[in-house]
Amino acid sequence: MSLYVILTLLLVILIIIVTNLKIVPQAHAIVVERLGSFSAVWETGFHVKVPFIEKLVKDVLLKEQVVDFAPQPVITKDNVTMQIDTVLFFQISDPKLYAYGVERPMMAIENLTATTLRNIIGDLELDQTLTSRDTVNTQMRAILDEATDPWGIKINRVELKNILPPREIQDSMEKQMKAERERRESILRAEGEKRSAILVAEGQKESVILNAEAEKQSVILRAEAAKEAAIREAEGEAAAIREVQQATAEGIKMINAANPSKEVLTLKGFEALERVADGQSTKIIIPSELQGLAGIAASARELCLAPDRPQQSGGGQNR
Repeated sequence: MSLYVILTLLLVILIIIVTNLKIVPQAHAIVVERLGSFSAVWETGFHVKVPFIEKLVKDVLLKEQVVDFAPQPVITKDNVTMQIDTVLFFQISDPKLYAYGVERPMMAIENLTATTLRNIIGDLELDQTLTSRDTVNTQMRAILDEATDPWGIKINRVELKNILPPREIQDSMEKQMKAERERRESILRAEGEKRSAILVAEGQKESVILNAEAEKQSVILRAEAAKEAAIREAEGEAAAIREVQQATAEGIKMINAANPSKEVLTLKGFEALERVADGQSTKIIIPSELQGLAGIAASARELCLAPDRPQQSGGGQNR
């Protein structure tokens, strides 16, 4: 019987020891009380709680948290009631203050947010409320961060999620936005048509310029081609004349080298005269030298024919 009791006591002691061993995970903190008063804040790591003396009061999450509050009715300076819901980003900076600072911290933050939002929007008109969202966010963050600092809570960011004005105002705003979109569309269409007309005109202008440049280049090329052809033709004629003159000079040089007789020169003159007579000219001018030579040739011909004539000289008297 005594062994059973001892084993039971050992088991109870083991259970007590195990249940008082505590491992605090990352991004967590635990507020510990000793005999009813605050003792310590356990951070990440292994801890041992004194049984029956220490008490774990609150497990606090140290990561940044997000809370989305329900839409709150607010009234603007120009007496327009609208619904605004906010999103709050906060982080617990002091676990002790968070545990002992305020009862039900989330409800306190929600009420404080609604009150702050009404105070800020109450100083703004509807148009300012719709266009000054960043200003409202900054003001709310500063006010809430200061108010929640004694609670161990740090407000990192406040965002106005939705701003919903009354239905009639929404309809009016939608009509205004539609008219503005149509106006912008008309402006963009007009600018596009203007731009298109400018581009077409510039394209036509560029085309005319290019055509003119092409025609100019064509005229220049044709003129240069004609000029080149004329130069080549003139060069060819000059080369031909030079060759004829050179051939003539060579012929004269050869004639001079051969030292022809007068009878040969005379014969060449007749050949030249014959070639001249074969031309299209109706008039032939014969040099005086050739005329003399022609007379000499006629006399020679008569002398050649003289033996065929009867002789009338002194021989008739002797018959």
